[in-house]
Amino acid sequence: MAGARLVAAEGEITGLVGPNGSGKSTLLRTVYRHLKPTAGRVLLDGRDLREVSPVQSARHVAALPQERGSDFELTVREVVAMGRTPYKRAFAGEDATDRDLVAGALSGVGMEGHAGRRFTALSGGERQRVLLARAFAQDPDVLVLDEPTNHLDIRHQVELLTLLRAQRRTTLVSLHDLNAAASVCDRLHVLHGGAVVASGRPRDVLTTELMAQVFGVRAVVVDHPLTGDPLIAFDHRDPAGAEAAVVSGTGRGSHSAPGHGSEG
Repeated sequence: MAGARLVAAEGEITGLVGPNGSGKSTLLRTVYRHLKPTAGRVLLDGRDLREVSPVQSARHVAALPQERGSDFELTVREVVAMGRTPYKRAFAGEDATDRDLVAGALSGVGMEGHAGRRFTALSGGERQRVLLARAFAQDPDVLVLDEPTNHLDIRHQVELLTLLRAQRRTTLVSLHDLNAAASVCDRLHVLHGGAVVASGRPRDVLTTELMAQVFGVRAVVVDHPLTGDPLIAFDHRDPAGAEAAVVSGTGRGSHSAPGHGSEG
């Protein structure tokens, strides 16, 4: 992707949404250093992350990527405790801070009763929650989450999104579920064809016109009857109706205030 610029403001949840292949995962991989940008920079509080050692970077940024290891021959607690690795010297044991953070992370994802189970014996949703707990135990300044609700049932999806909001930690998250994104995110960046085509508050960005132009579906945006958040109602009977829609504009909003940023 080229020419993409986005900002994740401190303490906010910033969402990336867009069709498959739009560049969401690629952009996130540059933030947690799985990929090196061919141009541009990833800045954390104004400092280029490439100027920071991998260990120091891991103290600031924790990631839950889509391609996740599933062959850990470890217990649930041992997997979560791996999040404390950036803070430990070689062969150093756990201290009280480590134990408290690991316990809190397990409790936060509802897995405190499974600490002694083998990771390989867990369901896909349970593994997802354990790996999220590992990221929480890392106690980062920035969380980078690539489709964190994958493999979770409805209840655990809702609980996860509630947990993210309660943390108030700077979070950069990609989501396929636009209604989830509208509910949990303070700001959205819409990607299409490798470019950021709209940025702003969910209510300003997720418009009928954008649904047609970017996602190719017919939809209306209404207020959620329970929360008041934007709720996107899709036309499942005639989804291709959007192709014939005559629309103008993309519902673009303004960029957020300076914070943690990526540009490329």
